[in-house]
Amino acid sequence: MDLENKEELTVETEAAEVSEEVKTEQTADEKPARGRKGRGRKQKIETTEEKPQSEWTERVVQISRVTKVVKGGKKLSFRAIVIVGNQKGQVGVGCAKASEVIIAIQKAIADGRKNLITVPIFKTTIPHPITGKSGAGAVMLRPASEGTGIIAGGAVRSVLELAGIGNILSKSLGSKSPLNAANATMDALKRLTPFSEVAKKRNLTMAELLN
Repeated sequence: MDLENKEELTVETEAAEVSEEVKTEQTADEKPARGRKGRGRKQKIETTEEKPQSEWTERVVQISRVTKVVKGGKKLSFRAIVIVGNQKGQVGVGCAKASEVIIAIQKAIADGRKNLITVPIFKTTIPHPITGKSGAGAVMLRPASEGTGIIAGGAVRSVLELAGIGNILSKSLGSKSPLNAANATMDALKRLTPFSEVAKKRNLTMAELLN
């Protein structure tokens, strides 16, 4: 009888252990499912939120590989030229070097935002003809009528588009370097004189000046 009682006790204990294992497995299976649902809901909420878009536009004009002779050999790096503008009369040119392309672009964007200028725009064009210079490069800018568009290319076109000018004629003279062309265009836009200042100097109204 003792052996039978012992066998019954062992069978009962084994059954109890099996039932506990089944319960733990069920609870373990249910918990991740709840966690997954929660995660899915959080992800949906995060995706529905829209980030505000910046009004500034960056355009990479050139990425060149440059070397610097140092003690022990040559140091390789990348130079990036980036135009930054809001297409509302503000534009800047940035140039920076770094050992990686992404870092060079980021530094050039920061440099371009530091060197912003305000361009006087008159009816989607510039007020008067002007020529800008930078190093061995020169850029000639001329006003254009409505519907002409931007007659320019390369770095000059990027600067004029991001400045917000819609109709203009241009001609690049001298050096064909993108950096010289961009800086020459910036020099020309910087020296533009709006009609309001000219009218004030001549003691005239805008209607009399534009007659």
